[in-house]
Amino acid sequence: MPARDAAHTLAAALTSVRRQSYPHFECIVVDDGSRDATPRLVRDFEQADTRFRLLERPASGLVASLNAGVAVARAPWIARMDADDVMLRRRLELQLAQLDRQPQLAGVGAHVRIFPRAGLRAGRLAYEAWLNSIADHSDVWRERFVECPLAHPTWLFRTDLMRRFAYRDNGAPEDYDLLLRVLAAGAKLGVVARRLHCWRDHPERASRLDARYSQRRFTWLKALHLSSTVLDGHDAYMLWGYGSTGKTLCHELMRLGHHPSHIVELHPGRLGQRIHGALVVEPAALGGLRNRPLIVSVAGAGPRSEIREALERLEFREADHYVFAA
Repeated sequence: MPARDAAHTLAAALTSVRRQSYPHFECIVVDDGSRDATPRLVRDFEQADTRFRLLERPASGLVASLNAGVAVARAPWIARMDADDVMLRRRLELQLAQLDRQPQLAGVGAHVRIFPRAGLRAGRLAYEAWLNSIADHSDVWRERFVECPLAHPTWLFRTDLMRRFAYRDNGAPEDYDLLLRVLAAGAKLGVVARRLHCWRDHPERASRLDARYSQRRFTWLKALHLSSTVLDGHDAYMLWGYGSTGKTLCHELMRLGHHPSHIVELHPGRLGQRIHGALVVEPAALGGLRNRPLIVSVAGAGPRSEIREALERLEFREADHYVFAA
């Protein structure tokens, strides 16, 4: 649990860890140069319960704090937790049970409930619904380029895996970057399809204020990983969708040497035109264009479902012929 100036939420977070039904844990709180009462609060828990451990460091940022905690962990599994969130009582128990049942998994996440509910915008609620639609490791793999399919503070991953890949600071979301690297290496990640984590939303949250979590950096990161996986060895690809996200993704992929050969559109006024040299075609034209990857960059679960059905009718297989990258 990394923490910096988290005194106003830390006691609730630590209490939720202490109340876990699975008792055999060590909770390492990495203090990142706090100037408030954060270290004192952790020491209070440390003195009352030997399962809690404070690691004090000069302020060096989230990535360095995460890697410092991973480095000193002594258990074979690492569970993530944020200093402003709350674990439900059976989170660790149920996640470990899932890993016992599915030993092929290198880690799991869990479903979430974002709080407080008052003031949550439609986009945030839609994101919660999408996260909670992820049901198993096949969904994690299938949806990996839509958004990060496992909420970071719900992770429970193998310690050796976390050390092998480590968090890195490349100006983009460090959790999503690590997850995509782990999946690209062939590891399977699953999920406990139950709400086991209360995920706090507030105006000061890093994901709202830090430029590395902007939509542009998410899209850049997706392009980077698409380039090294799905598009590896392909200069050209096909793109379905040229809205704001598709346009940005297209530009980022061109920077990496991947250019669209065809752009799929539904608007009749655009058919036959060219965008960046790519011919704009209708979906039916894809039937004769199977020799290069297709990236579908369309927002919204409903439209993505409709496109899946259309591509199935054209006998396109997801993962083999196309991926979603919303």
